[in-house]
Amino acid sequence: MAVNLDKEAYYRRIKRLYSNWKKGEDEFGKVDAIVVSVGVDEEIVYAKSTAIQTWLFGYELTDTIMVFCDTKIIFLASKKKVDFLRQVAVTKGNENANGVPPITLLTREKNESNKANFDKMIEAIKGSKDGKTIGVFSKDKFPGDYMKSWNDTLSAEGLTRVDISAVVAYTMAVKEDGELNLMKKAAAITGEVYSKFFKERVMEIVDADEKVRHSKLAESVEKAIEEKKYLGGADPSTVEMCYPPIIQSGGNYSLKFSVVSDKNHMHFGAITCAMGIRYKSYCSNLVRTLMVDPTQEMQDNYNFLLQVEEELLKELKHGVKICDAYNAVMEYVKKEKPDLVAKLTKNLGFAMGIEFREGSLVLNAKNQYKLKKGMVLSISLGLSDLLNKEAKKDEQKYALFLGDTVQINEEEAATVLTPVKKKIKNVAIFLKAEDEEEEGDDAEELLGKGARSAALLADRTRNEMTAEEKRRAHQKELANNLNEEARRRLTEQKGEQHIQKARKSNVSYKNTSQMPKEKEIREMKIYIDKKYETVIMPVFGIATPFHIATIKNISMSVEGDYTYLRINFYVPGSSLGRQEGNIFPNPDATFVKEITYRASNLKAPGELSVPSTNLQNAFRIIKEVQKRYKTREAEEKEKEGIVKQDSLVINLNRSNPKLKDLYIRPNIAQKRMQGSLEAHTNGFRFTSVRGDKVDILYNNIKHAIFQPCDGEMIIVLHFHLKNAIMFGKRRHTDVQFYTEVGEITTDLGKHQHMHDRDDLYAEQMEREMRHKLKSAFKNFIEKVETLTKEELEFEVPFRDLGVPPTGPPFVVTLDEVELVHFERVQFHLKNFDVVIVYKDYSKKVTMINAVPVNSLDPIKEWLNSCDIKYTEGVQSLNWTKIMKTIVDDPEGFFEQGGWSFLDPESEGSGAEEDSESEMEDETFNPSADEEEEEEEDSDEDYSSETEDSDYSASLGSEEESGKDWDELEEEARKADKESVYEDEDTSNRKRKVRSSAPPSKKKRRS
Repeated sequence: MAVNLDKEAYYRRIKRLYSNWKKGEDEFGKVDAIVVSVGVDEEIVYAKSTAIQTWLFGYELTDTIMVFCDTKIIFLASKKKVDFLRQVAVTKGNENANGVPPITLLTREKNESNKANFDKMIEAIKGSKDGKTIGVFSKDKFPGDYMKSWNDTLSAEGLTRVDISAVVAYTMAVKEDGELNLMKKAAAITGEVYSKFFKERVMEIVDADEKVRHSKLAESVEKAIEEKKYLGGADPSTVEMCYPPIIQSGGNYSLKFSVVSDKNHMHFGAITCAMGIRYKSYCSNLVRTLMVDPTQEMQDNYNFLLQVEEELLKELKHGVKICDAYNAVMEYVKKEKPDLVAKLTKNLGFAMGIEFREGSLVLNAKNQYKLKKGMVLSISLGLSDLLNKEAKKDEQKYALFLGDTVQINEEEAATVLTPVKKKIKNVAIFLKAEDEEEEGDDAEELLGKGARSAALLADRTRNEMTAEEKRRAHQKELANNLNEEARRRLTEQKGEQHIQKARKSNVSYKNTSQMPKEKEIREMKIYIDKKYETVIMPVFGIATPFHIATIKNISMSVEGDYTYLRINFYVPGSSLGRQEGNIFPNPDATFVKEITYRASNLKAPGELSVPSTNLQNAFRIIKEVQKRYKTREAEEKEKEGIVKQDSLVINLNRSNPKLKDLYIRPNIAQKRMQGSLEAHTNGFRFTSVRGDKVDILYNNIKHAIFQPCDGEMIIVLHFHLKNAIMFGKRRHTDVQFYTEVGEITTDLGKHQHMHDRDDLYAEQMEREMRHKLKSAFKNFIEKVETLTKEELEFEVPFRDLGVPPTGPPFVVTLDEVELVHFERVQFHLKNFDVVIVYKDYSKKVTMINAVPVNSLDPIKEWLNSCDIKYTEGVQSLNWTKIMKTIVDDPEGFFEQGGWSFLDPESEGSGAEEDSESEMEDETFNPSADEEEEEEEDSDEDYSSETEDSDYSASLGSEEESGKDWDELEEEARKADKESVYEDEDTSNRKRKVRSSAPPSKKKRRS
């Protein structure tokens, strides 16, 4: 079937609806049956009838009538919709369907009155309870003959109608986890569009002093949601505006969501913006006020509005009556600023979900409904008709509007889902300070009006912040927070004991009875016990066992008539593997470093074999046992720390989401193999053509990434796991499933023509293949997201940063990143390196090498927007040593300034004499600003410059005086001799010349 219906969600929700109906509270107690009829009306965006359809089925079904009776449910729809609804009508073998009334499906007849079908439904209504009263959504009125004939049939039967909009809304108001995830995603997208588009656009308008109408700005916001970069990886087809954005300024304010942006030009005062984005039918809302050069009174009023919102969030808890929360907030306003009570908005928000505004769950003084955990509200507080006495007469009126999408919790204050900063420093735009205004007034008195406007223009230009300056200001703020947060985190971790896993002791034999009693041992020969992985050697006439783990290496050589076998052992001080530092429990004991055995190659009379045979056999068998032991140890090491996964619950249903002909990466075996990826109840299973199985559970997936084949030769599903899994004898935290789109290799020997029909046909086939694969993968992803109730969500890579895909794939979670450092950032280099430092300092840093230098600015901008601190330097640092120093003495590290040693602007020294030492160790003593950094260039640059200029000057003067070549050569020899003895003076002279060198000749070098 083309469209899937989430059966489990339907059964859960229909049970909730019937459960509340049977309780008989409020209007539910008055109705005998519920009738929901949906017609066709393009103008209706929100209606309770379509909302309940979306809630139950995930889709809106036009021209469909639903009748919910006491003991059965009847759906009347067209043939295609009946086929779709058959998925929930057939309940055989589904445990969740228990207790759900059976469904009767009726197919709508075309070009007829549908009287037979209407009669069946009327009969069912009359057979349900008393059969006299029906529950309807009285506000929903759809046009058309079909709906009219149905309504006429209901009226003819004399059935009493009761509006059940409020009680059904209350039933749907508590959101399931899947619904909450969708609303969180919607809120996140709203925040992205506001921060990255609207706020930036307003800043541009103010900076450039543009004249832009509110309506035009609102239209540009609507167009912005068509661009992927503002949607946080979401598919643009699943995103729409809840309502046209409302932008108001210049004294004309109406703090409601039913108004539209007018055609007036934006005024640089208080600019209110309300916007809401709907993701996969679920709504979100955000309201902010931007202020240009706000007065102190405006700032105070705004800060008070923030405090009121905080009070409201504290009051919104599970079990609290809506009216009680509203009254508590009003009491707070009366107590703190009674003069603002009349100016506050009449209601403080409303419940939200599939419908943007739930009219029966508005936050006002009369609403008696109780809040429940899982409800999502749009809270909006505004102060209107405020006066700015410092503004012009016709521009004195202003309003402040603030709103967020919030989730109700059990006992804690409500959680804000729209993560957009709203403090005064984040919403105020300051163009000029007071002292600059005074200077402007002086300029007017002294120079006249024309000169004053020029002076103000100059002020304006000076005070405009470039993108780089904005970034620096934000990075400075992040740097302060970074050190404080890191110090606090390390202090908390200090109390935790790091339990080091004891290394397994390799004991050959626990007692002498386990020693083998072989003939070779009695004859004082070398014997290898394969069972206990032990080499028994004669030492001073005593058979001594050594475990294979103690042997470092062995070598055998033949010299003359003798064969020598040399055995080297691991001893303290010898070079060990990286993780084998604590192998010796008692390093002060006496150790055997090496043993050499000698045996004759000459056969003695009466002997069957030469004595050296024993050494040759021992050499061969020790190598075999050592190889087997090391292989086993490596496998055990791979398995260390592997978290045992739950078993995969296989769904035997043939309609499971499935992708065929995929390759897995890393490979299961040496050769890559095709297989199929199938989604089951709690995870994926990849089955290769030879029968290998790899299971990945949904709850073990940290990030699921879908990389389409746009501009790529492969299409990829990438899973980054929380805990590593084992396959192919290795542990893996990143697993990819991919298929090739076209030919990755091209035959260069083949003669190619631009208009070759075969080539054109091949290109067309490849385009079709790309489209087909893209559709198959998208379909698979949608089915999986539905199956997991949106708990597993696939993200699409953001390609605009320009980091080249080199080496094996790796995934970095931004929440785990402490800071990012750029190395080798120099003007004359074409690329640089990126170092990612994690909050867990024991974790090895990640390095990305050779990133093109033209990607530096986009990466900086992106990191800045993600609130991640970044630094840059000209040198490559020894990160292993740096991280070890921090972990060994975190307190000392933060006392010396913490991470500020990476930041070239953290501390500066303008002294000339320190410049050279600073350049030698730029890592720990960076310069104060770019100007000083440029002055402190390497000696080579300016010394060569000085020498060149001195040479050319002297050459010119000497040529003019008429000296011949012999005289010039003699002078050069004398100068060379003098320079040997005057090195120190010369270097000092060069330094002085360099510091006074003109800035136009400078080059940034390391």
